[in-house]
Amino acid sequence: MTKLITVLNGPNLNLLGQREPEKYGAKSLADVEAEVTELAGEIGLKVLFQQSNSEGGLVDMIHSARETSAGIIINPAAYSHTSVAILDALNTFDGPVIEVHISNIHKREEFRHHSFVSARAQGVIAGCGTQGYSLALRHIATLV
Repeated sequence: MTKLITVLNGPNLNLLGQREPEKYGAKSLADVEAEVTELAGEIGLKVLFQQSNSEGGLVDMIHSARETSAGIIINPAAYSHTSVAILDALNTFDGPVIEVHISNIHKREEFRHHSFVSARAQGVIAGCGTQGYSLALRHIATLV
């Protein structure tokens, strides 16, 4: 049975490739999904890509993953720095969690230097552009 990895994307990532391409690159979220889906097939995993601009939507997606997924890769975007609700939801998930940030949050505004999600994550990948998703998938494959 092929293991499912849920890949969650937070607010504004639906505008990836359009919003601040100098910071986040030119690839769309659909481009990233296609690359990660192809890699998943190569390494014997399946992925479910989801995106929500809503904190509650992301919490609901994490709850759903509890029943279906072996691991979660999450780019919580701005909710990294504000959402205890997402941290609490991730704490109900039994599998590994990898946190991804396209930009290096530690080279940005000071308020972005702290992530609530990092307290739950087995690994954090930041500043590697959209390639961070593939790096996260390769790492989570070693954990599930």
